[in-house]
Amino acid sequence: MLLYLLRRLLYAVPIALSVGLVCFLLVHIAPGDPINAIVPADAPQELVEQIRRDYGLDRPLPIQFAVWLGKVAQGDFGNSLATGRPVWADLSVAIGNTLRLAFAAALIGFVLGTVLGGLAGSFQGSPIDKLAVAFAVAGVSVPHYWLGMVLVVIFSVQLNWLPAMGAGPGGSSDWAWDAEHVRHLILPAVTLSVIPMGIVTRTVRGIVAEILNQDFVQTLRAKGLSGWGVFLHVVKNAAPNSIAVMGLQLGYLLGGSILVETVFSWPGTGLLLNNAIFQRDLPVLQATILVLAMFFVVLNLAVDLVQTAIDPRIRRG
Repeated sequence: MLLYLLRRLLYAVPIALSVGLVCFLLVHIAPGDPINAIVPADAPQELVEQIRRDYGLDRPLPIQFAVWLGKVAQGDFGNSLATGRPVWADLSVAIGNTLRLAFAAALIGFVLGTVLGGLAGSFQGSPIDKLAVAFAVAGVSVPHYWLGMVLVVIFSVQLNWLPAMGAGPGGSSDWAWDAEHVRHLILPAVTLSVIPMGIVTRTVRGIVAEILNQDFVQTLRAKGLSGWGVFLHVVKNAAPNSIAVMGLQLGYLLGGSILVETVFSWPGTGLLLNNAIFQRDLPVLQATILVLAMFFVVLNLAVDLVQTAIDPRIRRG
C-alpha cells in the first residue's frame, strides 16, 4: 500500500506542474492588457510602464512563469491588481465558503443519488425505477443557474422563507455555524446538488442492476443467505466505481460552482473568479484556477487510495 501511495504521489508531481503552466498561460493568452483595468484611460504612459514593471509584467513570459512558480511554492500568490490586497487573504476566505457549499451539495446529492439509484437498480422496471430515472434525467438536464433563479423567485421572493444572497445576514461573507447562516446555505446547496444527484443516481442504478444479475448473487441466494447479507455483498462490489464517480463529482462541485455562486452572490471561489475575469485581475485568476485544479488532483488521489483500500485488485493490477 505504501509503495502504491508513493507511486501515485510521484504521478501527481508532473500533473501539478502541468496544471500550473496551463493556468499561467491561459490568463496571458486572453486578449486585453490587465493594466488597463486598474489605471484611468488618460493615465500617462510613464505611469502605465511603472505599474507594469512593479508587477513584473514587462518581463518575458518564461521569466514571469519561473518567478510566479517560485513564489507559489513559498505560498505567496502576490497582490491583486484590482484591490492591492494579498491574493491569499481573499482566496482563503473564498475557499472556505466554497468548501462548505460543495460539501453541503455533495451530502444532499450523494445521499439522494445513492438511495434513488439503489432502489431503481433493485426494482428494475417498477414505478420506483421509472420515477428515479425521471429524477436523474431532470437533474442532469436542468441548467443549475436557471434552477437557482427559480428557487429564489419561489422561496425568497414569493414565500420569503429563505434568503437569496450572501453567506450570512446582510450579505456578509463571514461564516458561523448557526441557524441564520445555515438558512443562507440551503438554496445554493440544493441548486448545486441537482446535477451530481442525477449522475450518481444513474451510475448507482446501473452498477446495482449489473451486480444483481451476476451469478454469484444467485449463488448467495441459493445458499440461503438473508436479504441483508446479499445487500452487503452488493454494496461492497458497487462501492469502488460509485466512489470514483462521487469523487469526480465533488471535484466538479468545487470547480464548477461559478454560476451558482454568482446567482446567489455566495462569496466563494466561483464569485471571486467571476469578478477577477471581468477585472482582468491576473494574480487572482492564476491563484484561483491553480487552487481549484489542485483540489481536483488531490481528490483524484484520495479516491484512488480509497478504491484501493476497498478493492485490493486495483493495487495488484
